Amino acid sequence: MSARRPDRAEAFINAFSLEVSAKTMPALGAEAARIAPGTTISIPYLANEDDDARLVAARTVRELGFEPMPHLSARRIGSRAALERFMERAASEAGVAKCLLIAGDLSTPAGPYADSTSIIETGLLERCGIKVVAMGGHPEGHPVMNAEDRWRVLGRKCQAIEARGMAPLIISQFGFDAGVVLAWLDALRARGITAPVLVGVPGPASIARLLRYAAMCGVGASASMLARYGISIGRLLGTAGPEVFVDRLVNGLENTHGQVSPHLFPFGGIVPSLEWIEQYRRRASVTGR
Repeated sequence: MSARRPDRAEAFINAFSLEVSAKTMPALGAEAARIAPGTTISIPYLANEDDDARLVAARTVRELGFEPMPHLSARRIGSRAALERFMERAASEAGVAKCLLIAGDLSTPAGPYADSTSIIETGLLERCGIKVVAMGGHPEGHPVMNAEDRWRVLGRKCQAIEARGMAPLIISQFGFDAGVVLAWLDALRARGITAPVLVGVPGPASIARLLRYAAMCGVGASASMLARYGISIGRLLGTAGPEVFVDRLVNGLENTHGQVSPHLFPFGGIVPSLEWIEQYRRRASVTGR
């Protein structure tokens, strides 16, 4: 890391949020003392977990002193009644005030919601006390939308969320190339989209696992991109952390990029991710290198 921005690096890493599935809540509880109170914990919508499991997870996050942010997968929600039940229980049982909307991976919706915009338009979110609505950002492109459509839809979502008295938040897919993320942030702000951004950061994991998740999520992982991340294509049996990626991201951030924070995907487990955060924080605060 360049010695000129240790303070920014420390502030950046201290603002992290974390993605934790319902089945991984015991590990979160075991490590809760290492995480600052009020940290946002994002709870993914997994097809093999039902609403009860997601609600238990949200309650657990709240009881541990963190901020639960459950995901809503529009195309997997079977009815308005099901959405309403979930949101009302999330609010009353776990004090949920944040959620992340995704379209979901079903080609045919299971119910009335084809995309995240259709959930925003129900009015259920603000009625159930949601204050922050997150949506996905795609620095490396979207699987079904071209660039102009992607920007237009993202801008309209932000406007629709604000019009209903809530605050938009953008969470980007994880990636390996900080330069791609910085260019995307430049384009985002140039289009007048000022919402805070959580940049997806892959937690330390085996290189094989990182590549597997990249393939599943449509993230580019060419040899040159991996090299920029700090992975040698000739050494695929080891593990890799995101320090090179985060260093380059922090050193490229400018005031014009607005509020940008890291969102960790703990692909290698919660403990290695938290250990990495602590190590990065110490390095930034002590040496700035």
